[in-house]
Amino acid sequence: MLALSIAACLGISAQAYGLAPILSAKQKQPKSRQRVASAADILEAKQLLSSLGYWLGPLNDKMDAASRSAVIAFQKVERREITGRLTDRELEALRHANRPKPRETGYAHIEADLTRQVLLVIGEDSVVSHILPVSSGNGKEFTSEDWTRQAITPTGRFKVHRKLNGWRKSPLGLVYYPIYYLSGVAIHGAKSVPTYPASHGCIRIPMFAAQELNEMTPIGTVVLVYAGDSPANDSATQPL
Repeated sequence: MLALSIAACLGISAQAYGLAPILSAKQKQPKSRQRVASAADILEAKQLLSSLGYWLGPLNDKMDAASRSAVIAFQKVERREITGRLTDRELEALRHANRPKPRETGYAHIEADLTRQVLLVIGEDSVVSHILPVSSGNGKEFTSEDWTRQAITPTGRFKVHRKLNGWRKSPLGLVYYPIYYLSGVAIHGAKSVPTYPASHGCIRIPMFAAQELNEMTPIGTVVLVYAGDSPANDSATQPL
């Protein structure tokens, strides 16, 4: 993907992009026995997750891939230990949680927080309506088509300029319902979305949400990408 060479061309390090530290989840708590969630617990947890803006599937008493994804997103936002498991401790935390706030307000847009590795969809009312876990660039060098560069997800302010339906085969692999916002860099569905940065620079999201996010994101939508306290403004991260 051509856009991933930006950092190398400008001589900007991964750290300058806010890539490090990537994730600062809470230190693991001492292990202790935790009650396995009952059907009633799962239903309550999913209702709470939905009310807080976390993206999941049907509000029933079954834990599926979308439910685990929502739990992971919650754990990332709250900087808890990332397990994807629903326990009595996680349920209690959900009962006292608040809906995350966006970095910017006053207009509909998308925000990608590379530090917490989450994506936020913000409506015109400035409310975070959908939250997903993501996996962004891992900062490592890779070679594709005889070209070696760093796997960096650039930070900055961008706009969606192209969208595709279904699968697309790129030189680096398959992407699902990609939303391109910086040359070849996209938000896209992927079969593998680890809890840590693992991509070549794109922002991976869970498969179950890819088509709907693509459909609800018009061309021209602003995408803010930031890490920690890095500014999300027009800078050297713009396309060359």
